[in-house]
Amino acid sequence: MEYFNIFTHLVLVMALGWYLITNLQWYSYKLERVIFKHHKLHWHIIYFVTPFVMYYLLPSLYFLVYFYALYLPLLVLWNMKLDKPLVLTSRVQRFLAILLFVTFSISLLCFVSENCKSAGIFIPLFIAYLVSFSLERIFFISFKHRAKKRLQGIKDLKIIAITASYGKTSIKNYLYQILKSKFNAYKTPRSVNTLAGLVLDVNRDLPDNAEIYIAEAGARMQGDIEEISNFLHQDYAILGQVGEQHIEYFKTLNNIIHTKMEILKSPKMIKAFVHESVPILDYAKIEKFPNDLNITKSNLDGIWFDVNIDGKQEHFYAPILGSFNAVNLTACILMAKELGMSIDQIKIALNKIKPVEHRLQKIEAGGKVIIDDSFNGNFEGMLEAVNLCSEYEGRKVIITPGLVESTDETNILLAKEIDKHFDFVILTGSLNTHLFSDNIDKNKQFILKDKSKMEETLIEKTRAGDLILFANDAPNFI
Repeated sequence: MEYFNIFTHLVLVMALGWYLITNLQWYSYKLERVIFKHHKLHWHIIYFVTPFVMYYLLPSLYFLVYFYALYLPLLVLWNMKLDKPLVLTSRVQRFLAILLFVTFSISLLCFVSENCKSAGIFIPLFIAYLVSFSLERIFFISFKHRAKKRLQGIKDLKIIAITASYGKTSIKNYLYQILKSKFNAYKTPRSVNTLAGLVLDVNRDLPDNAEIYIAEAGARMQGDIEEISNFLHQDYAILGQVGEQHIEYFKTLNNIIHTKMEILKSPKMIKAFVHESVPILDYAKIEKFPNDLNITKSNLDGIWFDVNIDGKQEHFYAPILGSFNAVNLTACILMAKELGMSIDQIKIALNKIKPVEHRLQKIEAGGKVIIDDSFNGNFEGMLEAVNLCSEYEGRKVIITPGLVESTDETNILLAKEIDKHFDFVILTGSLNTHLFSDNIDKNKQFILKDKSKMEETLIEKTRAGDLILFANDAPNFI
């Protein structure tokens, strides 16, 4: 029985460690965010706090029954249902290996000691977290130094850094598509925009023959983008629209503006294109955009718009959806021109431009028109998607969790617009369900509690001829 108890202790600590590192990975390995910013704190109680309490309160036999009959099956089921499960990166593997070694060592010492009655749970978790954090810090300093040398070692490399409250990933992808027609350009993948992500990208994937490196810069606190600027020493910058996205982290719009403006702190800055929403004084190296932008037409076939360039009105077309993308494209046009592309070259590139995946991406399948806007999580963008879809003449269906990092008032405004234009609404997640449910006609709403049943729900609730808008998509830990 003693050996079985040691085994159970080992499994328990590893299970708690698995839960801990899963949450840390979701929240960029920031323990304070896991504790104070988690959207489902009841998970902490069920999967972390309760087994702690039970371990010390219940007699051994009763705890074994609780652990193997209830807790462990629940944890396995929880893990299986995650739409963003733990990725076994090198960092995660190191943490789990350290935790296993520490737990086994403590259990062994306790077993051979006459005075030890319990190996404890908190101590091995604390030691593993502390050792892992320290190791990762040492590794990161080394990786960062190597990445810095690599950037400096690529001859004539031009670096462009992009940030905004929303739209930065779209700007990055559109700019890359334009520039690659003339230059050997490379962009950061997906939504990689942290210092750690950029360091890994430079070390692992940046080609030796790259002429232009387009890097996206994100932030969760003041100083994040300044760190990125100090690392990249970018030659050019695009500072897009600034708004209340991530207001829960920055507290005030003023803090957001100042954080985004850190993109301008590169000592090598040649030119920066700054959106007019940013209150900044005029400087020789800064050009405001969108330059007398005039959107002449926007529908499900694309956008047509005019931009004033060097005193001349230029006409552009791009086969992507959303009139707000004309603003993003204006920044790309100005940057491409600054780098030496002609207006005609830019126009040709724009005519061939492809939408960014999951951002107002139009797909036709099974007789239905699907607008995939699942990576768009800001109010203006979601409102644009709603208005764009309102022009569709057939039945309109929307699937959404609402806005995640926003205010109740903004979510209510969005819900009322959705109620006005859509025939059927499928609400996902639990974060904003009560707000949307109260502001949308009960006869045309359906609450989907389990996203694993999405496919069968769509088969049941939609039909040929429908337009289906996927508006934002929050992982189920939110």
